[in-house]
Amino acid sequence: MTTDALPPATPAELERIELQIEQWLEEQLQQNPCVQSIERDTDSGECRWMIRVTAEEKEIFSIWFHLRQRTLHVETYLMPAPEENLAQTYEYLMRRNLRLNGFSFSIGSEDAVFLVGQIPVQWVTEAELDRLFGSVYAYVEQSFRPAMRLGFASRYKD
Repeated sequence: MTTDALPPATPAELERIELQIEQWLEEQLQQNPCVQSIERDTDSGECRWMIRVTAEEKEIFSIWFHLRQRTLHVETYLMPAPEENLAQTYEYLMRRNLRLNGFSFSIGSEDAVFLVGQIPVQWVTEAELDRLFGSVYAYVEQSFRPAMRLGFASRYKD
């Protein structure tokens, strides 16, 4: 079943889920040392949050949560379009997709590489938010440096 086949959440359900995400994010900001800040996108009229995260391999990155009528969409920017070894870089990322649970690497605007995933809104729980956040964090940490070394090889001479 695709997420399009799921019934859309009611306004009351979306409000409850939004509050649940807000509470979870506040808890993360207070308790998770990797979470540096959280911003709510109020300009677009959509329900989106940007979580600024610090890590080791990719020092700082942002994870976007976007609450939609049927899904919670999660994404992060991994890297700009590779300048070198395009085939090898994309092959590495496509092979990594086989080992990702609920996420995949994709090409976005200006051919940048993103990590994206989504779950039905009915699945949103504190445990699932933890899994989504932890998965993005781990996948970025595992994939960033190898992808950059391939896509920008001349800048990574040892």
